[in-house]
Amino acid sequence: MFFFFNFDKSKQDTKNYESVSVAIRDIVQSLMESVMDRVLVTDPFVAEEHHAKKPLYAALVPDEIFKGSHFERRFVTPFGSAWEKLAMAVGNVHHGKCTKGATVEGTIGKERLRRIQEVLNRLEHGINGEKKLKPNWDEELSYILAGAGEPIPTSVTCDILINSDLTGETYAFELKGPLPNSDQTKVSKEKMFKLLAMDGNPVQRAYYALPYNPYIKRENYEWSFPGRWFNMKEDSCVLIGDELWDLIGGEGTYQLFISEINKLGKHYKERIYREFLGIEPPEGFDKDTLR
Repeated sequence: MFFFFNFDKSKQDTKNYESVSVAIRDIVQSLMESVMDRVLVTDPFVAEEHHAKKPLYAALVPDEIFKGSHFERRFVTPFGSAWEKLAMAVGNVHHGKCTKGATVEGTIGKERLRRIQEVLNRLEHGINGEKKLKPNWDEELSYILAGAGEPIPTSVTCDILINSDLTGETYAFELKGPLPNSDQTKVSKEKMFKLLAMDGNPVQRAYYALPYNPYIKRENYEWSFPGRWFNMKEDSCVLIGDELWDLIGGEGTYQLFISEINKLGKHYKERIYREFLGIEPPEGFDKDTLR
């Protein structure tokens, strides 16, 4: 783990665990019920309409294939905001105040701003024929904070901002999917630098956060695109999976998250087979679970 703080265990009310569990379940269940209502009631797959609009496709490919893609499109869009909604729900329970899309305003020294762009350029291109730098968050941040200069008004909008009643600190999170692209990662790193470079330190901690790890272990994370900007295995500002959720919701939150998702998964998979696809669930349909 790569945290820089210690929670006072005496302040952790065990009732919070049930509250966090309920918060996770309510968010996911609400999203899934919305999806099910849409694909079954307000916007179902109508075979006749599909045949009329795409007769060539219908002649060559079974309806079930397009019925599946119909469901996927109506599932992916609402779940694009699921991680932020989950973070807000558990963050409010554990820390007291968690907001989405909050803007932090302040001033940053002109030389610090120049150094931020210099570091990003060195990571992306190299300068004056030099090789591109390898990411090293602590060294980069130290270099930036050593700058000063005329204060320049700056504002940064955070994906998630926590003002913690528990620790008295403010945490900013750039919350991305588990396989983020390079461009969005660059933007996130610039925002994190600016937040921590602001005069007066309105934000004490800034993190690049991924909600789960498809590679299971931190040391096995191999998705290359964010690796241009962060050392995904070692940088202290990177949180993946349990590191993120246990910080936002308290120790054990990630396991609660996994447990609730898997319980709901069995229920909704069964419904989708029977109510949407119109077939009986195959043996072992609930075998694939989140880990």
